[in-house]
Amino acid sequence: MNMLLAEDDQKLGKLVKYVLERKGGYHVDWVSNGEDALDYARGSAYDVLILDWMMPGMNGVDVCKRLRAASYSQAILLLTAKDALQDKIFGLDAGADDYLTKPFEMDELLARLRVLTRRNFAPVQSDLVTFGPFTFNRVSHRLSRRGEAVLLSQREYQLLDFFLQNNGNVLTREAILDRVWGIGSDVSYKNVDVTVKMLRDKLDDAHAEPAIHSIRGVGYRFEA
Repeated sequence: MNMLLAEDDQKLGKLVKYVLERKGGYHVDWVSNGEDALDYARGSAYDVLILDWMMPGMNGVDVCKRLRAASYSQAILLLTAKDALQDKIFGLDAGADDYLTKPFEMDELLARLRVLTRRNFAPVQSDLVTFGPFTFNRVSHRLSRRGEAVLLSQREYQLLDFFLQNNGNVLTREAILDRVWGIGSDVSYKNVDVTVKMLRDKLDDAHAEPAIHSIRGVGYRFEA
């Protein structure tokens, strides 16, 4: 499962990311401010957002409000040192699904995430996805066109999976780079464009509409 962690405390953020990945088995993207959290949530498919309330610039509650106003339906967990009942009510009324007060035990965080993912939401995609003449197996990493295998590199597989999870949505080059290559990677947007072109060529089919559309100055939209 994919999670977004927004936490400006570098020590805590590093620890939470480590625990969630090692003990929880989650894939975690970590940002340190509300603006990035909003951009990542809009441009990527996450099962849960973990938002620190007090962050520089836009805070976690503001991010939560904006996402809910845009009909964002995935789970949101707020982290905060505010422990007054009225603060908890305010956070929940802003659209959070749960609330965890700092300092907290990592085992409690993991337990709350298990509850949210169990209660909340079905997988973003099934393991077998069909679009046009193609069938994509997310478990075996195999793509076929009318029963014939189409070979994908690991990057192309990750890119296609990301596109399918965000079918119909515009994805920025930055969002694609961070998800496929990882935050902090030293590759450039040119790598993104080249990989998109290679995948587009493999999805080219004379009997089907193009699936990947370029959005000038922004990124790409996949429509299956």
